[in-house]
Amino acid sequence: MKLIASTQKITGAEPEIGSKTILQVPNDADVMNLVLNGVTRIDLHFPKFTDGRAYSQAFLLRRRRGFQGEIRATGDVLIDQLVQMQRTGFDVAMLRADQRVELGEQQLRRFRGFYQGDAVHPDPLFAAEAAA
Repeated sequence: MKLIASTQKITGAEPEIGSKTILQVPNDADVMNLVLNGVTRIDLHFPKFTDGRAYSQAFLLRRRRGFQGEIRATGDVLIDQLVQMQRTGFDVAMLRADQRVELGEQQLRRFRGFYQGDAVHPDPLFAAEAAA
Protein backbone atom coordinates (compact mmCIF):
# COMPACT_ATOMS: atom_id res chain seq x y z
CA MET A 1 0.00 0.00 0.00
CA LYS A 2 1.28 3.43 -0.93
CA LEU A 3 1.05 6.16 1.70
CA ILE A 4 0.78 9.87 0.94
CA ALA A 5 1.30 12.65 3.47
CA SER A 6 -1.42 15.28 3.49
CA THR A 7 1.24 17.87 2.62
CA GLN A 8 1.68 16.10 -0.74
CA LYS A 9 -1.98 16.65 -1.59
CA ILE A 10 -2.56 18.19 -4.99
CA THR A 11 -4.77 21.24 -4.64
CA GLY A 12 -7.73 21.81 -6.89
CA ALA A 13 -9.99 19.39 -8.68
CA GLU A 14 -8.38 16.62 -10.67
CA PRO A 15 -11.25 14.74 -12.34
CA GLU A 16 -9.06 13.84 -15.31
CA ILE A 17 -5.30 13.65 -15.68
CA GLY A 18 -4.31 12.71 -19.20
CA SER A 19 -5.90 9.35 -19.90
CA LYS A 20 -6.75 8.82 -16.22
CA THR A 21 -10.31 9.27 -15.03
CA ILE A 22 -10.71 9.80 -11.30
CA LEU A 23 -13.98 9.30 -9.49
CA GLN A 24 -14.50 10.92 -6.07
CA VAL A 25 -17.19 8.99 -4.23
CA PRO A 26 -18.91 10.15 -1.03
CA ASN A 27 -19.14 7.51 1.67
CA ASP A 28 -22.92 7.29 1.46
CA ALA A 29 -22.98 6.45 -2.28
CA ASP A 30 -24.01 3.02 -3.56
CA VAL A 31 -20.90 1.79 -5.41
CA MET A 32 -22.88 -1.00 -7.04
CA ASN A 33 -24.55 1.63 -9.27
CA LEU A 34 -21.39 3.49 -10.35
CA VAL A 35 -20.41 3.54 -14.01
CA LEU A 36 -16.77 2.42 -14.01
CA ASN A 37 -15.97 2.48 -17.74
CA GLY A 38 -12.65 4.26 -18.17
CA VAL A 39 -12.20 4.95 -14.45
CA THR A 40 -8.62 4.36 -13.32
CA ARG A 41 -8.82 5.70 -9.75
CA ILE A 42 -11.58 5.94 -7.17
CA ASP A 43 -11.19 8.18 -4.11
CA LEU A 44 -13.24 7.00 -1.13
CA HIS A 45 -13.69 9.47 1.70
CA PHE A 46 -13.52 8.95 5.47
CA PRO A 47 -15.23 12.06 6.94
CA LYS A 48 -14.10 10.91 10.41
CA PHE A 49 -12.09 7.88 11.46
CA THR A 50 -15.08 6.32 13.24
CA ASP A 51 -17.13 6.20 10.01
CA GLY A 52 -16.20 2.95 8.27
CA ARG A 53 -18.56 2.95 5.29
CA ALA A 54 -15.64 3.46 2.88
CA TYR A 55 -14.25 0.04 3.95
CA SER A 56 -17.43 -1.58 2.66
CA GLN A 57 -17.31 0.47 -0.51
CA ALA A 58 -13.72 -0.61 -1.23
CA PHE A 59 -14.55 -4.27 -0.56
CA LEU A 60 -17.57 -4.15 -2.89
CA LEU A 61 -15.57 -2.44 -5.62
CA ARG A 62 -12.83 -5.10 -5.48
CA ARG A 63 -14.83 -8.28 -4.90
CA ARG A 64 -18.23 -7.70 -6.48
CA ARG A 65 -17.45 -5.11 -9.13
CA GLY A 66 -13.98 -6.48 -9.98
CA PHE A 67 -12.44 -3.00 -10.09
CA GLN A 68 -8.73 -3.31 -10.88
CA GLY A 69 -7.75 0.37 -10.72
CA GLU A 70 -6.47 2.36 -7.78
CA ILE A 71 -8.67 2.84 -4.72
CA ARG A 72 -7.49 5.74 -2.57
CA ALA A 73 -8.52 6.56 1.02
CA THR A 74 -8.94 10.27 1.74
CA GLY A 75 -10.14 12.29 4.70
CA ASP A 76 -9.62 11.43 8.36
CA VAL A 77 -7.14 8.60 7.71
CA LEU A 78 -5.07 7.35 10.67
CA ILE A 79 -2.21 4.86 10.64
CA ASP A 80 -4.27 2.60 12.92
CA GLN A 81 -6.65 2.01 9.99
CA LEU A 82 -4.08 1.09 7.35
CA VAL A 83 -4.01 -2.69 7.75
CA GLN A 84 -7.80 -2.92 7.52
CA MET A 85 -7.79 -0.54 4.55
CA GLN A 86 -5.27 -2.72 2.73
CA ARG A 87 -7.28 -5.87 3.47
CA THR A 88 -10.53 -4.34 2.19
CA GLY A 89 -9.01 -3.28 -1.12
CA PHE A 90 -7.39 0.14 -0.79
CA ASP A 91 -4.12 0.70 -2.70
CA VAL A 92 -3.27 4.19 -1.49
CA ALA A 93 -3.99 6.14 1.69
CA MET A 94 -3.66 9.89 2.07
CA LEU A 95 -2.87 10.31 5.75
CA ARG A 96 -4.32 13.00 8.01
CA ALA A 97 -1.95 15.94 8.62
CA ASP A 98 -0.84 14.77 12.09
CA GLN A 99 0.05 11.24 10.89
CA ARG A 100 3.59 10.28 9.89
CA VAL A 101 4.22 8.23 6.74
CA GLU A 102 7.17 6.34 8.25
CA LEU A 103 5.01 5.13 11.17
CA GLY A 104 2.32 4.06 8.71
CA GLU A 105 4.85 2.04 6.71
CA GLN A 106 6.02 0.42 9.95
CA GLN A 107 2.40 -0.47 10.79
CA LEU A 108 1.93 -2.15 7.39
CA ARG A 109 5.01 -4.35 7.98
CA ARG A 110 3.82 -5.47 11.42
CA PHE A 111 1.96 -8.61 10.26
CA ARG A 112 3.42 -11.20 7.86
CA GLY A 113 0.06 -12.56 6.81
CA PHE A 114 -3.47 -13.37 7.86
CA TYR A 115 -5.31 -16.63 8.30
CA GLN A 116 -8.56 -15.27 6.82
CA GLY A 117 -9.02 -14.23 3.22
CA ASP A 118 -9.67 -10.62 2.32
CA ALA A 119 -10.61 -8.45 -0.67
CA VAL A 120 -7.19 -8.77 -2.28
CA HIS A 121 -6.40 -12.39 -1.35
CA PRO A 122 -9.80 -14.11 -1.02
CA ASP A 123 -8.47 -17.58 -0.18
CA PRO A 124 -7.75 -18.32 3.48
CA LEU A 125 -4.15 -19.14 4.36
CA PHE A 126 -4.65 -22.93 4.45
CA ALA A 127 -6.16 -22.92 0.95
CA ALA A 128 -3.45 -20.70 -0.46
CA GLU A 129 -0.75 -22.93 1.03
CA ALA A 130 -2.43 -26.08 -0.29
CA ALA A 131 -2.56 -24.62 -3.81
CA ALA A 132 1.16 -23.72 -3.74
